[in-house]
Amino acid sequence: MFDCAFVSADEAVSHIPSHCHIHLSSVASVPHCLIEALCRRADAGDVCDLHFHHFHTEGPAPYSEKRYEGIFFDQGFFVGANVRANVNAGYADYLPVHLSETPRLYRSGSIKLGAALVNVSLPDEHGWVSLGTSVDCSPAAIRSAGLVIGVVNPNVPYSYGELFPLDAFDYLVSDDRPLDNAAFAEPSPIEMQIGRNCAELVEDGACLQMGIGSLPNALASQLGDHRNLGLHTEMFADGLLRLIKSGVINGACKNIDRGIVTASFLLGSKDVYSFIDHNPAVSMRDIEYVNDIRNISANNKATAINSAIEIDLTGQICADSIGTRIFSGTGGQLDFVKGASMSEGGKSITALSSRTTKGVSKIVPLLNEGAGVVTPRADAHWVVTEYGAVDLYGRSLQERARLLISIAHPDDREALDRAAFARFGPHFHAGV
Repeated sequence: MFDCAFVSADEAVSHIPSHCHIHLSSVASVPHCLIEALCRRADAGDVCDLHFHHFHTEGPAPYSEKRYEGIFFDQGFFVGANVRANVNAGYADYLPVHLSETPRLYRSGSIKLGAALVNVSLPDEHGWVSLGTSVDCSPAAIRSAGLVIGVVNPNVPYSYGELFPLDAFDYLVSDDRPLDNAAFAEPSPIEMQIGRNCAELVEDGACLQMGIGSLPNALASQLGDHRNLGLHTEMFADGLLRLIKSGVINGACKNIDRGIVTASFLLGSKDVYSFIDHNPAVSMRDIEYVNDIRNISANNKATAINSAIEIDLTGQICADSIGTRIFSGTGGQLDFVKGASMSEGGKSITALSSRTTKGVSKIVPLLNEGAGVVTPRADAHWVVTEYGAVDLYGRSLQERARLLISIAHPDDREALDRAAFARFGPHFHAGV
């Protein structure tokens, strides 16, 4: 072990001034010990007006809570379950941005970053540490912030792609708590059918982007007979890990990062985190690299599979809000929609169940008032439900409406048809 000067979490955060913008490493690798130390400072009345920026985070999020109003203000780039209620109550906020652009917010000074708080691995023999499971926009934060604090944690895997020397950090703190993890989400029968419909669109040799959760797991379970798939994605979890270990995902057909799994952050079981540890077949990269449309499209047959909250009859896709209520964020959806669309032989797929769990149609005449359009109608291509798959690309508004109605829940089709008739007039029924 190198002779590094470690300090306590309380000592490290004592150097963060009031009125400071703070970056947190995110998802599974949140520096909880530093957040707890900042809460102790806040409880003592020693700091105020701290602004937090991050991707979605797992675990406690006291920086978004009402009790710290006026002291902490969360302005995340993506909204997770742990801050959702507080964002919609106004005690925290959401900063809309394509994830590919988050590093630029720091570098350009649009967000004047005072401090970067990140979890890192144990140093290698040369004194370099890895950002492990959550690279996201942390490299830009480390290079832009006035104060950089690294939490050296033996549970952070040493992943290749983005490494930093120990002297990049102003203070080092030791912590050994496990990373946050997520249990495997079992797909429902409806999700399994959506997975089968999506799998029919995935060609051998395709380079995949997909998220985590029960629906991506359903798709992954249907790809076992495919060959030579690649992976260039924001994140992956246990469902895709099974395909990597079985050799279905091998990256043999990728044009960039050939033979390599490319991602920016992870959330899954300890098996996923152990898999990337000192594994040269995995490259954990800056989100600006992973979500760069040019890099996505450089791989042939780039196939992006994203989800949606609702889609209207013209193809406008809402994926970040339920009406005015923020649910998640823009994320990297449009980055991959555009990248896959530009790829030779690529496909952009939006997968969603035809109805919510309460029986409300997700294919709607008009988006809910206040709903955010994450993917514009001009960028909508394949849409998949449990009732089939339709391609909206090159289709007019009336053609799109007919196609989308055909994959809506059967009990909702008549009402959708009436809405389309009211919108487009009698010519709608006369169309092919």
